[in-house]
Parts: sequence; C-alpha cells; structure tokens
Amino acid sequence: MAPKHRKPKPPAGRSATEVRVRQVPGETVWEFLHPRCALERAEDIQEVEKMLVAGEDEIAMDELRWLLSGCSDFIHGHRLLGEMALAGGDLTLARGHFGYAFYAGAKAWRQAGKPAPLPYDRPANRDFFEAGKGLVHCLVRAEKQPLAAEVVDVLLTCDPSDPLGVRQLLPR
Repeated sequence: MAPKHRKPKPPAGRSATEVRVRQVPGETVWEFLHPRCALERAEDIQEVEKMLVAGEDEIAMDELRWLLSGCSDFIHGHRLLGEMALAGGDLTLARGHFGYAFYAGAKAWRQAGKPAPLPYDRPANRDFFEAGKGLVHCLVRAEKQPLAAEVVDVLLTCDPSDPLGVRQLLPR
C-alpha cells in the first residue's frame, strides 16, 4: 500500500494575496505580514499619496481602485479610500473600505489565534488600527453602537494602550 500524501500546509511566511500575522522575530509582540501583492504596490501608493497632496483626488481614487482590483487584502489602499470617502461625505463607502481593511486584519489575527500584543507602534500594524478607528467613527455615526463596540474590543485586545483613543469614540 502506497503512503498517503498529505496536502502541505501553506507556508508560515508571506502570502501572495492574504494578510497574515506573525510574531516579530526575537520579540514578544506581533505584527501583520502584508501580502506580496501589497508590497508590490508600494511605489504606486507613493504616487497616489503625491496625487492626494496635489489635490488630484479623482485620479488617486481611480488608481487606488485599480490597485485593489488585484490585491483585495491591501489594507493601506482600503484605508486611503475610506479616508477619501469620509472626507467626501460618503459615510457608506467610507464604512465599506474601512470595514474591509479592518476585517481583513481581524480575520488574519483570529486565524493566528488572537495573539497579543499586536501594537499600533509597529509600522505594519498602523493601517489596521487607523482603518478600525475610521470604521468605529462610521458605525457610531450610523447609530450602530453594538458593532462599533465590537470593533473597539478587538482593537483594545490587540493594543490595550488605546493609542488612537478609540474607546472615547463610543457614546457613553
């Protein structure tokens, strides 16, 4: 009888298209490991940020949408689109982009076993927290406090120091 071949586990390193979480080597903290497709878009994001500074919002928005079309777990891109939508008064679109960015990170965090701390001060974690804060803002404005409280709970579990003051966004 021939031995059964098991399907290999996915590598613990960087995924092509999905966000993952890893322990920082030699430290007791955790950080997001963004997909290769996001890293490949670093120069494009720099161009988008220049467009935003120059006031070329429509072109920047089109570029971001194009960048997301090949990399849906691109947290930074979703955060930027969420901020643009919020600035433009489109709460629903802002909530969608902030929510996608937050939930992509939260899914990776849950799949890794909810490790903590996953601190804001790690550069790889900042977009997740900023998207989470944007999502809380949108949910509170949409009078969806229970959902906003769930997002705040995740953010505070990841980084109890509450560096962005998300706890204060919830109505008392």
